[in-house]
Amino acid sequence: MVVLNKIYTKTGDKGETSLGNGTRVAKHSLRVTAYGTTDELNSFVGLARLSASDIFDPMLARIQHELFDIGADLCRPEMHKDDELPYTPLRMIQSQVDRLESEIDDMNAKLSPLRSFILPGGSELATKLHLCRTISRRAERVATELSEHEDINPIAVRYLNRLSDWFFVAARIANNDGKDDVLWVPGSTR
Repeated sequence: MVVLNKIYTKTGDKGETSLGNGTRVAKHSLRVTAYGTTDELNSFVGLARLSASDIFDPMLARIQHELFDIGADLCRPEMHKDDELPYTPLRMIQSQVDRLESEIDDMNAKLSPLRSFILPGGSELATKLHLCRTISRRAERVATELSEHEDINPIAVRYLNRLSDWFFVAARIANNDGKDDVLWVPGSTR
């Protein structure tokens, strides 16, 4: 359980912050950018929930919790075999990815196959879900870049990859099961 008695600590006034293991790093480090981007995504998921139906709201609420799980996972560098902790660090697990895949498959079964790329738009909820999709893709890009320099949980990256797909399919569902999708017309403004 987290207890926050004081919100500002002044420990970051010189451009550094603490990771989950206490290591001090620059606030612009890739690791901080990775979990900061998932936090940004979480805020936009909260915005999408304002427009969500009773079907989507519980799923989006679960995703918000899972985004905090990813943040906890990414802010804690991988342990080495010599590390001893009084607790097990929170890590994303495959069943969280599997649940997203199952939901994607269920939603996608209601949709006609795509015959064009889709522009972000349509309903208010679909537009917000498309915004979540693009931020999720950015979070994934930052996490994969981080993985080239440091060990991270590969399931966190896999989750972000599936999550952007989830947002895409959910946006189509929010657009009247794809009937109100805004289709790209190549070269239409020439």
